Amino acid sequence: MRIIISGGGTGGHIYPAITIAREVAKLADNCEILFVGTKHGLEADIIPKEGFPFATIEVRGLERRLSWQNVRTLFTTVGSVWNSAQIIKKFRPDVVIGTGGYVCGPVLLAASLLKIPTIIQEQNVIPGITNKILSRFVDKIALGYQDAAVYFTKCRPEQIVVTGNPIRPEVMSAIREEGLTELGLAPDKLTVLVVGGSRGARSINKAMSGVYNYFSGNSQIQILHVTGQSEYNSMVGNSKQSGIELSSAGNIIIKPYLYNMPLALAAADLAIFRAGAVGLAELTARGIPAILIPYPYAAENHQEFNARALEKQGAAVVIIDKELTDSKLIDTIKKLLGNPEVLSSMAKKSKELGCPQAAETIARLALSLKKP
Repeated sequence: MRIIISGGGTGGHIYPAITIAREVAKLADNCEILFVGTKHGLEADIIPKEGFPFATIEVRGLERRLSWQNVRTLFTTVGSVWNSAQIIKKFRPDVVIGTGGYVCGPVLLAASLLKIPTIIQEQNVIPGITNKILSRFVDKIALGYQDAAVYFTKCRPEQIVVTGNPIRPEVMSAIREEGLTELGLAPDKLTVLVVGGSRGARSINKAMSGVYNYFSGNSQIQILHVTGQSEYNSMVGNSKQSGIELSSAGNIIIKPYLYNMPLALAAADLAIFRAGAVGLAELTARGIPAILIPYPYAAENHQEFNARALEKQGAAVVIIDKELTDSKLIDTIKKLLGNPEVLSSMAKKSKELGCPQAAETIARLALSLKKP
């Protein structure tokens, strides 16, 4: 089995691709995998470190809306499509998979023109422009959310498969007790995990200062807050100015970054998150109730649509970024943690939405497309 996987620009496109690749390698004998990306994206650093062969193309980005100009751009970028075709002809893949980012455009288009079976993986409720265009050419569309299907109405029903979004296997294998011990958390307290993304989220961090003040020293609740590297020192400094000594508060732990997020997820009773597709996939796979604060500047506001999909099913509460205040966040935390039945119901609904086997499902879909 020979597979090309293309995806890049952000970790949200790259890490699901790696997870799919490892799952394919488990299921197929003598599997060879080649990643295709750009020299300038994060993939150029991450993919080689993960031990996969990596080829690059030069490609121009598309406008963030569906337009004939984008279609013309895609077709007139002859160089990138031609380079993709050369890579494909040399590697001779059985299947080509795209996990997002504009680099997927020429790679998947070239594969389709060469009659190679193709799959795109759409992670969000609101599809990206590249995937909207590619949906007209590919064999299968693997959706992270059922709600996204309405944006692919011109596709054949058999093209669309709701798979969920791939997550790292460590997310499911992490054990709560190990997470509590590793992170210095008390086993007899409810744990609130606060993460604004790998670089943090200033609006969430600002609101959390008031949350610290309110819950400091609480005997029933503990907070693990990942601030992001750039804001860690200011958060610690602000806490001291507010009279909170973190070392003696006993229930507030601040980290600039967490290298083992699966252990933190295993320990969490409630999460305060942005609404990126990968983060939500991990939360629902573990069945963690959430307060979601979508990033307001995400393309086409797709994070709010992701968050609303969970809220609609009773798995999360959504607070819009512009409406976020410390008092509103405190009230929401109190309401959820003070009502075990509501929290339990949210956990159950979250678990029902989870797709821990998404990577395996996509890998098997890829295997099924291999021509005899």
